[in-house]
Amino acid sequence: MKTMLYKKFNGIEKQASTLVTGTMYLYNGAEEDGFRFLDMSVGMGITVFDSAQSYGQSEVVLGKWMQARKNRERVIIVTKGCHPSPWRQDRVHDFDLEADINDSLCKLQTDYIDIYLIHKDNQNYPVGKLMEVLDAYYKAGKIKAYGASNWTHQRIAEANEYARAHGLHEMEISSPNFSLADYQADPWGPGNVSISGPRNADAREWYQNTQVAVIAFSSLARGFFSGRITRELYEQQKNEEFNPMILFMGQASKEQLTGSTQKIDPICFNSFCFEENFQRLDRCRELAEKKGVTIPQIAMAYVLNSGLNVFPITGAANEAELQSSIDALDLVLTPEEVKWLDLRA
Repeated sequence: MKTMLYKKFNGIEKQASTLVTGTMYLYNGAEEDGFRFLDMSVGMGITVFDSAQSYGQSEVVLGKWMQARKNRERVIIVTKGCHPSPWRQDRVHDFDLEADINDSLCKLQTDYIDIYLIHKDNQNYPVGKLMEVLDAYYKAGKIKAYGASNWTHQRIAEANEYARAHGLHEMEISSPNFSLADYQADPWGPGNVSISGPRNADAREWYQNTQVAVIAFSSLARGFFSGRITRELYEQQKNEEFNPMILFMGQASKEQLTGSTQKIDPICFNSFCFEENFQRLDRCRELAEKKGVTIPQIAMAYVLNSGLNVFPITGAANEAELQSSIDALDLVLTPEEVKWLDLRA
């Protein structure tokens, strides 16, 4: 049984677990269940927790848990703002950013946020206004590091060019989707950014060259690499109608979004279940058998051996699932194996 591996985010002295625990579904109506989940994560070596203002009561539960456990200086909290709301779709503005930072500080019951990310982007809004706000909170000690989620690498580069020209702190962290799977329909709706697949090779090259930290979401492609999905299961469902729910994040349960455990997640079905990905899945299975590991461990190892400074978010629901991801941390793939898995060789 392997143990957690650690590294560092620029500007943050705390040890950062390579795996990040996602907290989108942290609150199910019972805070004690959230506390047990967080305690389990810490007990297995997790120190980084990913949250957002749009994740329901996630920040509130995290804040109460940190107060109860008195562990604020031992954990790294990532949270995000400027996400569309049911009342207003475009919330990428300097005043929204300030309001969301202060709301998150209150909900988390803390005087600083380790990593703050702007959750969405509006490329028509001047990036300089956003950078001025982030830098002001950074210099006030209320944010220790910052960046963006679902921003293109070009937009991050533009933000950092502005920062250098105006003596501001730069963005050092990004949270896009990154996995072995490509997709044919956007799994997360408008405004989300992926660096997976052939079309995004230039983005991955930029991240390799800059080593901007990547907090990667959906690294197992909504369960496509869970080890449960097969061509046969796909064929059984192909003639059924799926209606993926497009709901405000945090207001739907995990079961509502993923559907029956006996079926493929409808969003995964529509977005990831196509021939090229099934070929990647076949190669994952073949390599997993050769190395004596599992399909999800090979898919996670692909992300970890990509050459990026990557911190994958894990959606593990229990100790066994988290241990499976931990066991993949030191699984070494050769550059040839990485290319082969991605159908580039």
